[in-house]
Amino acid sequence: MNHIPVFWVLVASVLAPLLGEIPIGSRVPVVVFEVLLGIVIGPHVLGFATFDGFVLHMFTFGMATTLLMAGIELDFGEIKGRPLLLGVGGWVLSVGVGLAVVGAMHLIPNVDAPLMTVLALCTTGLGMLVPALRDDGRMDSRFGRLLMAAGTMGEVAPIVAMSVLLSTQYSSLKEAGFLLVFLVIVGAAIVTGLRARPPRLQAMLDRHINSSTQMPVRFSLLLLGVMLLIAQSFGFENILGAFAAGMVVGQATRGPVGKPLRHKLETLSFAWFYPFFFVGTGIKFDITALARDTRTMLLVPAFVLLFLLVRGVPVLLYRGQLAKGESLPFALSSAVPSLSIVVVIGEIGAHTGSMRPDASAALVGAALLSVLLFPTLAGVLQPRPKILS
Repeated sequence: MNHIPVFWVLVASVLAPLLGEIPIGSRVPVVVFEVLLGIVIGPHVLGFATFDGFVLHMFTFGMATTLLMAGIELDFGEIKGRPLLLGVGGWVLSVGVGLAVVGAMHLIPNVDAPLMTVLALCTTGLGMLVPALRDDGRMDSRFGRLLMAAGTMGEVAPIVAMSVLLSTQYSSLKEAGFLLVFLVIVGAAIVTGLRARPPRLQAMLDRHINSSTQMPVRFSLLLLGVMLLIAQSFGFENILGAFAAGMVVGQATRGPVGKPLRHKLETLSFAWFYPFFFVGTGIKFDITALARDTRTMLLVPAFVLLFLLVRGVPVLLYRGQLAKGESLPFALSSAVPSLSIVVVIGEIGAHTGSMRPDASAALVGAALLSVLLFPTLAGVLQPRPKILS
């Protein structure tokens, strides 16, 4: 049975949501169970699955898909104005706090990539926040809109910064120019998707949305491939291309007309690609690296506290915007890291040799623990929502 790792990934993908239904007083994100089950079936525990072959390739596709769906979730029309301004200011403050603790990071054993670590600490898992806000009926509240804006910056800004700062193919000036060109391409694609809809093309896509060809879905995946290719050609990380493709698809499918396509993309991504990414994350996660020595074990709680510090401090900017009792839940929710981006940063750090494998494992482990703890605590402390009229 240990020669068919795909089977065990599929088993984990079914067990994870079943475990999520167990009443334990709070709702644990399913992706947490997927990663934990991946650790259990991985080579460092039961040894049922290894991170190679088909699992490795599907992990790469799953990583791109998670960022595609994160881009689709963004709706700048809902957060424009003061929420977005506060989100931008909060992220800039997070970067300042992160840079301020770089000196302290040098004192933490085995942390050799402070810049990459700061980028990881400045993330917010928008994909984690959206389901929780929807389930609690807070999407239309002031709290929800402010949190969505903060989460958007915590998802978008680290991706852009990582793509530019970690690229070594061109000079900084050229990278800035390429980023501008890339953003123009993305903007043009969004405008085209919103306005240029020839009736014949629209009719053809509508005709094939429920046929065996699934043309709109294939077209969306082709757009993902195009954006990945463009990003790679410009020397950026593939994650920027995947996220940009999601933004284009998301803006082009806003409203009831695009709902069937979004539903099909969600079905494809959540049912097939997501498990390979999150369960694969657990399979490749070297849990034994955390137990090799006491100093490495201490990295996990240290990173958890830094996640809360770096993304929680900007709540100070929201005085007067949040209701009584909402500040701490807001700080905890903002500090929920983007597990996919943290994993990507750990991947890049380990691949380039700029981050030790045990430090990378500790960073991912801390992100996983934060995803488990912060939303749970925020939900317990959150006062009754006030819906805007």
